[in-house]
Amino acid sequence: MNITGDWLDHPGTQALMQALEGAGHKALFVGGCVRNALLGEPVSDVDISTDATPQTVSAIAESAGFKPVPTGIDHGTVTVVAEGKPHEVTTFRRDVETDGRRAVVAYSTDIAEDAQRRDFTMNALYADRHGTVIDPLHGLPDLNARRVRFVGDPETRIREDYLRILRFFRFHAAYGDPNEGIDPDGLAACAALSDGLQTISRERIHAELRKLLSARDPAPAVAAMSHAGVLAAVLPGSDLRALAPLVHLDAAEPPRWLRRLAVLGGGTDQLRLSKAEARDLAALRSALGSTDSPAALGWRLGEDLAVDATLARAALLESPLPPAWHSEVQRGATARFPVTAADLMPALQGEALGARLKAVQTQWLASNLTARREDLLKGS
Repeated sequence: MNITGDWLDHPGTQALMQALEGAGHKALFVGGCVRNALLGEPVSDVDISTDATPQTVSAIAESAGFKPVPTGIDHGTVTVVAEGKPHEVTTFRRDVETDGRRAVVAYSTDIAEDAQRRDFTMNALYADRHGTVIDPLHGLPDLNARRVRFVGDPETRIREDYLRILRFFRFHAAYGDPNEGIDPDGLAACAALSDGLQTISRERIHAELRKLLSARDPAPAVAAMSHAGVLAAVLPGSDLRALAPLVHLDAAEPPRWLRRLAVLGGGTDQLRLSKAEARDLAALRSALGSTDSPAALGWRLGEDLAVDATLARAALLESPLPPAWHSEVQRGATARFPVTAADLMPALQGEALGARLKAVQTQWLASNLTARREDLLKGS
C-alpha cells in the first residue's frame, strides 16, 4: 500500500529523507502524516522516525544546508527546517521507565520497539520516502475500520501516560466510526484508571479537551467519557444532555470548543484557561440565562460570541433557533446605541446620569435595537 500527497513530494522533505538515508540511516514517516494520508485527511505536521541519534540528525541536517533546532532533545527529537518546512525528526525509542506523566526512554534501532511504545495502532504506521506503508503492528485493519485501539494492553499504555485516556476519546471523535461504537477494552481501561488524570498538568488536559470539543461531532465520544467517569474527572458537575442537540444545531458553523464547553457546564479548575478564554466562557454562560434577542446578544457580545450564545441557548432550552437569527446577530453586532451621555447632560450628572443611561439602554435593547434616539430621550 502506498500513500501520496503534496506534503510527501515537498522538495525539502524528500531532500531531508535522502540526506538521512545517504548517511546510512533509516528514515521513515510515522504517525499522523501517514494515518491522515491513508484516510484522505489533511496532513499538517510531518514526523520522521530514524535510527540516527539526535546529534547525528543535527550533523546530517547541517551538512545538507538545513536548520536543526533541538526542540525536544531530551525525548530524542530535533526539528529540522528544510526549504522552509519544519519536520519533527525523532530517534527510534523504547521506554525504560514511566510514571504516568513522562517516560525515560532509550534509543533503539528497531522499528518494532519504536512502534510498541506508541499509543494507538493507527498511529503506529510508517512509510518510506516513496510512500510505501510499513505496518509492524498490523494497525491497518484498525485504521480501515476507523477503530481506535490501544497498542497492546490498554492499561499498560495508559499507565505510561494518563493523558492517553483523553487522547482515546479525542481520537475516537476525530477518526472513529460512530456506527461501530468505541473500543470496549480501551473504554474499560480508561474507566478503571481515570483517577490517574489527577496527576496530569492542567495545560495538557486543557489542550486535549480543546481538541476533543473542536471535533465536528464530539457528542458520542463525550457520552462515552461520561459513562466511564472520565468527564466528571476533568469537568466536575458537567451535564452532557445539551451537547448532541448543540452539535445538530451548529452543523453549519465552524466548530468552536468554548461553545461546546459552555453547554457542558461544570467546573473548569482542571483546565488552564487563558484570560481571554475565561472571559469569553463567563460571557457565554451569563448569556445562556438571559432573554436577550439575537440582535441584543450581537450588540453585547460581538458576532462570534453572540452566534455561540444563540446556538447554545437553543440547545439547552431544546427550542428551535429564532427566525433569521444569524442576520439579526450581525445587525446587532454592527449597531450603535443612539444615545450618549452628552444627550442627557447637563440635566443629569454623576450616578443619576449613569442610572438613566442604563435605563435608556435597557429600553433600546427591549425594542430589539429599533427605538429611535428621539423616542428614547422622551422624558429624560
